[in-house]
Amino acid sequence: MRFLPTRVHGVLDYLVGLLLIALPWLLDLDRSDAGTWLPVALGVGSILYSVFTDYELGLVRRLAMPAHLALDAVVGVLLLAGPWLFGAADDVPRWPFVGLGLFAIAASLVTHTVPGDRRAAAG
Repeated sequence: MRFLPTRVHGVLDYLVGLLLIALPWLLDLDRSDAGTWLPVALGVGSILYSVFTDYELGLVRRLAMPAHLALDAVVGVLLLAGPWLFGAADDVPRWPFVGLGLFAIAASLVTHTVPGDRRAAAG
């Protein structure tokens, strides 16, 4: 069941991307390399592919929405598993990674696959 408009998803993309970039310093996660660079890299990557996504807030509009949502799911899995995959589980609090990972996966599952401006033109 997809109910989240792509415009709302786009706003969330940029906000969550910025949050991920700031997260290590907001929550004192900069005690380990993985705690610092995993969220920063995923935040920068998320903003970059959002810029290229074919939705209302995309600037270049080349990346199809289903591909964007697949990337969101991958980011979610990396956030969920990141502390353990990169050996930082004992050095950083895990709840921000798990919470944001679940959020990214959920957003990828409930967002429309056709941009709102295209849905309106087709209907």
